[in-house]
Amino acid sequence: MRTQYFTASSLDGFIATEDDSLEWLFPLGDLDDSSYPEFIAEVGALAMGSATYEWMLRNAKKVAAETGSSWPYTQPAWIFTRRALPAIEGADLRFVQGDVGQVHSQMRAAAGSRNIWIVGGGDLAGQFYDAGLLDELIIQIGSATLGKGKPLFPRRVLSPRLQLLSVRQMGGGMAELRYEIRTVGNNEV
Repeated sequence: MRTQYFTASSLDGFIATEDDSLEWLFPLGDLDDSSYPEFIAEVGALAMGSATYEWMLRNAKKVAAETGSSWPYTQPAWIFTRRALPAIEGADLRFVQGDVGQVHSQMRAAAGSRNIWIVGGGDLAGQFYDAGLLDELIIQIGSATLGKGKPLFPRRVLSPRLQLLSVRQMGGGMAELRYEIRTVGNNEV
């Protein structure tokens, strides 16, 4: 079981525009031509920030057109928020706040031997990293720049902490980088 941050980023390091839009991403590739189908098959639980969840709510029709459902996940999802948000009918959702460490243990229990996916955003993934709970970064880099927006991973992480495991080209518009976050016992490398 691994806790993985799987996301897409612009060349200049943003996962969304300043107003949380992901529109820049859609013309760059097809999910079926990426590692996503194999990745999601191994996921047993999801963690999502409120901005990502609210984007899903606002774009339910677009998500349904792309995936066949306004909520395309069968796994239980923990939505980190400080506000009351509406639930999506048929989705297995848990609205939570506070320390990611306490929630991570609940997610591990639900995921069993399968992986935990930190869907987004970057700060939520950073909180799992800060708590020593993030094992892997899987970043699909798109051939676009946004100039500014929501950062990919707003943390300072220096080598040799990140170990590049693989690089994969996906068509003419995307490349996937896979990094392991290395630790030695409870101490950083």
